[in-house]
Amino acid sequence: MEYYRPQIEDIARRICQSKHMALYDIEEKMSGKGRIVTVYLTKIGGVTLDECADFSRALSDELEIFDIIPDRYFLEVSSPGIERPLKLKSHYVSAINEKVAVQWNDGENKRSALGTLLEVDQDSITLDDRGVVHRINFKEITRAKTVFIAKPSGRQSDER
Repeated sequence: MEYYRPQIEDIARRICQSKHMALYDIEEKMSGKGRIVTVYLTKIGGVTLDECADFSRALSDELEIFDIIPDRYFLEVSSPGIERPLKLKSHYVSAINEKVAVQWNDGENKRSALGTLLEVDQDSITLDDRGVVHRINFKEITRAKTVFIAKPSGRQSDER
């Protein structure tokens, strides 16, 4: 299967810039119905459904004009969600001070931690797991994502 990510990414970044959004990720996969191209967008405060639809129309128009994907495809545009995968260094940077779950290989051992992402540098991340600080090299990370932990809503007393 030929992948068109670089060409799609160039166009998507240009459209994002004009709409004051950021490209988070692009996924391409094949299904029984054809190729599925999923574009994930982000911006401070979150991306709305209307913004996703507007972006989808703009990207679809450009993909058709330049005929980048010759076979049948389906375009999906979405936010990466509140619990989003961390794949690129820029994803980690955008998650500093957030709760993250990380799995990594430490030699022969598989390890995992859930904590606050404190720092991202050239080669590693620093994670605080309830007072235990882990410095994890990017090369060792096998999976990572942000984690949403709902705060319990305070009950108001029924005193009058």
